[in-house]
Amino acid sequence: MKTSTWMVGALALALAVGGGAWWWQQRSAGAEVAYRTGKLERGPIQATVSASGNVNPVSQVSVSSQISGQIKTLYADFNSEVKAGQLLAQIDPATYEYRVRSAEADLDAARASVLTAQANHLAARAAVSRAQTDLSEAKRVHERNLKLIDQGFIAQSEADRTRAALATAEEALKGTQAQEGVTQAQIKTAQATVAQREALLAQSRVDLGRTEIKSPVSGIVIKRAVEQGQTVAASLQAPEMFVIAQNLSDMQVDASIDEADVGRIRSGQKTSFTVDAFPGQTFEGEVKQVRKAAQNVSNVVTYVAVIGFQNTSGRLLPGMTANVRVITDTRDNVLKVPNSALRVRIAGVEPERAPPPPNSPPPPEQRSSAPSWSLWSEAHAQPAGVGGPPPAGGGLMAMRDRLVQDLQLTAAQQSQLDALLEKTRPKFAALRELPEDQRPAAREPLMQELRTQIGQLLTPEQRERYAQMQPAGGRPRAGAPEAPRSSAVAPPPPTPSAAPAAASTASPSASKTEAVSATSSGDSGKKDQKPSAASTPTSANNTPPPPPSAPPAAGNSAATEFRNRLVAELQLSAAQVEKVDAIYAEARPRFMALRDLAAEERPKARERITADIRARIADVLTPEQKPRYAALVAEAASRQNTRGRIYLLGADGKPKAYNVRLGLSDGSSTELLVNPQSPEAEVLREGAVVITGLPVGSTPAKPPAATGPRPPF
Repeated sequence: MKTSTWMVGALALALAVGGGAWWWQQRSAGAEVAYRTGKLERGPIQATVSASGNVNPVSQVSVSSQISGQIKTLYADFNSEVKAGQLLAQIDPATYEYRVRSAEADLDAARASVLTAQANHLAARAAVSRAQTDLSEAKRVHERNLKLIDQGFIAQSEADRTRAALATAEEALKGTQAQEGVTQAQIKTAQATVAQREALLAQSRVDLGRTEIKSPVSGIVIKRAVEQGQTVAASLQAPEMFVIAQNLSDMQVDASIDEADVGRIRSGQKTSFTVDAFPGQTFEGEVKQVRKAAQNVSNVVTYVAVIGFQNTSGRLLPGMTANVRVITDTRDNVLKVPNSALRVRIAGVEPERAPPPPNSPPPPEQRSSAPSWSLWSEAHAQPAGVGGPPPAGGGLMAMRDRLVQDLQLTAAQQSQLDALLEKTRPKFAALRELPEDQRPAAREPLMQELRTQIGQLLTPEQRERYAQMQPAGGRPRAGAPEAPRSSAVAPPPPTPSAAPAAASTASPSASKTEAVSATSSGDSGKKDQKPSAASTPTSANNTPPPPPSAPPAAGNSAATEFRNRLVAELQLSAAQVEKVDAIYAEARPRFMALRDLAAEERPKARERITADIRARIADVLTPEQKPRYAALVAEAASRQNTRGRIYLLGADGKPKAYNVRLGLSDGSSTELLVNPQSPEAEVLREGAVVITGLPVGSTPAKPPAATGPRPPF
């Protein structure tokens, strides 16, 4: 009995232990999350714009009728090949034949009127001749009577009678001459009537000829809109009867491009399209024209892009619907991430913040209240030590507060100091793009220049106090001995001329970490080369280098890439490079100020700044450089960089978040832009496992709203 009881207890214990082990195993297995994953790959990528349109002949003619009437005969049908001048149809000509006969009769009557007027003119001329003869006789008689009166042979009354007869003859001559003028006018009137009747006859004959509808060009009839016996009316507009395509081997697609994508379309871009009639087959074409006439349908604005292609096989017919893909940009051998990975959001997993570099500004809650400098501490870590030992955190923000407090700066001096620091800050920000071992050497000339400029703002008493704040050797530290007074006002060393380029090309993105440095002349990787010498834009004999040797700006941002393309492809001179860099430097604070605007106001404000930059750069260029510059601007419009977040699966099976920059997208994959000098370059590489989907039943986190302005260009 005891043995069986012990066996039952042992069996119950074994079952309990086994059940507990199974439950623990299932619990552990359930705790492991199985994500859907993919990999970062390398390969080509194409950015495209999709649209739809219709296949049309390049040249087609609509044949219409200019007169009204009934179609008597048709001589052409669909798909008929016709020649120029060939008869297509005929309208019943009976009505127009009678009009011709009537016009001919009217013309004959008018010509008879001309003959009558000419006869009347001859009679009038005869009357004028008789009147002239009578006048001559009356004048001779009157002159003879005057002589007889002087001799006393006749009475004075006889002379009076002949004088009256002479006046009557003169008036009769005038009357006959006037009648002759009337007959001449009648002749001209009759001749004008003849010309009018001739014109009416010609018009009637033209209308009679228009009863024959002829082809104006050689081609193929692709449309016939009339039937035999149908009546056409050409009262308000000419009715369309036939449509003739001149050449069906040279055709085009009229694609409707959305207004959001039309800025990426330009002539010469390669396209591909498909038609429903030939599934699985792709046809190639090229953008020939982007028409500027907008089409507004239901408040949707589109523009027509004409895509030309060769229809040598004759398979594509007019009117077919084409689904068009315009290739706006192509890049080879880029790092790509699946688009599904960009839509993943895992609650509670955020990107790790990089540790702040030395002398970085303190968190916002630890900063002193300086309203005009709140943007600086949020944008970039700045070097400290311009004015002695700074408070915890350092940076230009803390240095500015230290100067205001210790030197008792006036309001005017504070304003001048703010402007000076605003001008200097991009130069320090550009140092972040340099390798770590080159930053101290490149920072020292900028520090010396800043000290000198600050010293020029101070009074003699303040300058003496400021000199005491400077340690020996120019490097601040707590308890440092007093520095010579001249160190605060010594002339600055040569400043790297490319520093404005570094400041100008820094992108004001949301991460606030992209600054561009142009302090290198192309050999910045050499550790034994001093930045001041490398950045000098002139050679040893103070002659500027030729345009092809202009140094590219360091960095991997889109603005840096665009600036370097301008220098290389437009062959900018040294003076032009300096002006372009200065334009970027002046525009950077304006981009930084966009953070103060509401999110919905930033895109328009950013576009205004970008347009101003482009216009100012265009003013720097020569007429020969401007066409290529316009092409570069159009190309850059399709290379906008955006921000995103991806999650990589670590070796421990846990996800890790990364904020990334994104480039082109082909609909399934997106270009991943990684700075080779960033710490994440070792992680974001080809073959890395990226999470593309959450487990079934999990609740994704809501994507955060985008903040901060996008980078220019």
